[in-house]
Amino acid sequence: MPRSVNHVASKARRKKVLKMAKGYFGRRKNVWTVAKNAVEKALGYAYRDRKQKKRNIRSIWIVRINAAVREFDMSYSQFIGKCNAAGITLNRKALADLALNHPEAFKAIVMEVKDATPVSRPDNEPRATRLREAAPAAPEKTSKPKAEKVAAQAAPVAVAETEVETEVVAEEKPKAKKKKAEDTESTEA
Repeated sequence: MPRSVNHVASKARRKKVLKMAKGYFGRRKNVWTVAKNAVEKALGYAYRDRKQKKRNIRSIWIVRINAAVREFDMSYSQFIGKCNAAGITLNRKALADLALNHPEAFKAIVMEVKDATPVSRPDNEPRATRLREAAPAAPEKTSKPKAEKVAAQAAPVAVAETEVETEVVAEEKPKAKKKKAEDTESTEA
């Protein structure tokens, strides 16, 4: 029997990779092994840079806000701290857009925020330490272990079930004796 090779699928796979390598320089665009490596590398860079793009855009927003706020004798960090203290929850994207396209609206926000005092952490403690101190202390174990509690709860239920079973068995036994007596009478007659 001849060897079965799924050449249709493998050719389609190679064709797909070579299509993705279109426009590359030299053998990277038409030699399978070189093109495969180039496309794999490119896809890795694309994945990484989709994440970096978000970081870069956010840093652009921060630069724009910082530049706009410097006109009002404030730094970016002071402005954001005062925004949080004043309860203004506009995100950086919106603030950067206002600073760039609507300077009057941005000026109104800055003037509203300017007198707010930023809330700073007491003694600049780490947040985890403050949370640990604020959390209620765990209750001390003075009671029985969990296994004993479960056994104690289950014990009354088990006793009640056995009492019910004994009553049922007690009722069934006389009936069984009557049936035996009836059977013996019928066999005698």
